[in-house]
Amino acid sequence: MRVILQRVNHARLTVGDKEISKIGEGYLVLVGYTQGDTFETCKYLVDRVIGMRIFKDENNKLNKTLTDVGGEVMVVSNFTLYGNAFSGRRPDFSKSAKYDEAKPLYDFTAQEFERRLGKVATGVFGEHMHIDMSNDGPITMFLEK
Repeated sequence: MRVILQRVNHARLTVGDKEISKIGEGYLVLVGYTQGDTFETCKYLVDRVIGMRIFKDENNKLNKTLTDVGGEVMVVSNFTLYGNAFSGRRPDFSKSAKYDEAKPLYDFTAQEFERRLGKVATGVFGEHMHIDMSNDGPITMFLEK
């Protein structure tokens, strides 16, 4: 499982012309799954994301967590995180988990964020989505297990 974590001022996700979800200050979390990922993998990375101390404290140090600042989370599936672009010009997505494997993991990941935080904004699994967001910092982290 791979996660791209972006600290954002706000994010808005649409499919076509329809707004699906939006958040204020918090994290935009792009998640990708590969063969062998499990619900335990998801739990581990949800815990890592929630525990990241990448919000500034009163001394201007990155020391506060998402829950410390009352931040929100938007979780979006992104199979391209396992794209291999090291040879040729067209990425190879064979390491990405197939739909039937990835969808339950994505649903579980979203549910785990909701269980831990009280609410979560999501994308639409398998759809072409548009995300408008303001990256804060910019702070972008890559997490993997």
